[in-house]
Amino acid sequence: MLSRRTVVLGSLPVALLPLTASVAAASNPFAAIERRHGGRLGVFVHDLGTGRTLGHRDQERFKLYSIFKGLLAGLVLADVAAGAETLDAMVRYGAGDLLDASPITSARVGEGALSVRTLCEAMMHRSDNAAANLLMRRRGGPARLTAFLRRIGDRQTRVDHYEGALSGKPLPLDSTAPRALVGSAAALITGRILPEEQRSLLEQWLIGNQVGSTRLRAAFPQGWVSGDRTGTGDGICNDYAFARRPGRGLLVVSALYEAPGMSMADQEAVLREVGREVVHWDDMRDARRS
Repeated sequence: MLSRRTVVLGSLPVALLPLTASVAAASNPFAAIERRHGGRLGVFVHDLGTGRTLGHRDQERFKLYSIFKGLLAGLVLADVAAGAETLDAMVRYGAGDLLDASPITSARVGEGALSVRTLCEAMMHRSDNAAANLLMRRRGGPARLTAFLRRIGDRQTRVDHYEGALSGKPLPLDSTAPRALVGSAAALITGRILPEEQRSLLEQWLIGNQVGSTRLRAAFPQGWVSGDRTGTGDGICNDYAFARRPGRGLLVVSALYEAPGMSMADQEAVLREVGREVVHWDDMRDARRS
């Protein structure tokens, strides 16, 4: 993790580095959460208003799972802005396109087609797997999404497979790092990549996520306007979120947790603990100013 702490350590005598580094690790709240609960936890927080950051294992690779859907929505909207896609376009599909965890596309398969907008909402609000695959195929597949991420400055995140083929693949396939994920999420929702209309729509889709209410956002204060995108797999519980706080700049956080054998309820409790530490870290800024 590159931070002010890292820069300070780089200026110290080599003989002092092991002790100083261990003290820094011991004081990191996310490292403490990892020690308490086990598994491997990666977190990165960026306050875009002040430039402050805090991370743990933030440059290590973790599996993406459905977190890629938020990035795919960004690609769809970038193509809409460029005139290469329209949200009202109808996408035909049938029973052969359905997967597990596809509640919207399964319920409406008899219609034979859904709009790009409806598929995006199904993917973002309900994490509909078939909707994600239909959109990914329409926009050029995993390689096109990865190329889009490179274009917006993300050198680490990669998408190699469609939904239904993500499990059992070794790293670095279909993976990201917490710092890289925050960078991509921030780029897509700050207006640097998407025009205002598409950026606002992406935010609304993130806010409307119905499967993230028990993860990071559950710890955020009621006054924060926040949205997120989750990812769940074999021993994996992931989330990234943004928050607009009254009178402050944008806050973006990612938490990627790998804990085989732990129940999903316990994994989500760990992410809520991460969320509480993010809020505490944010509150400490005010405490230092008073």
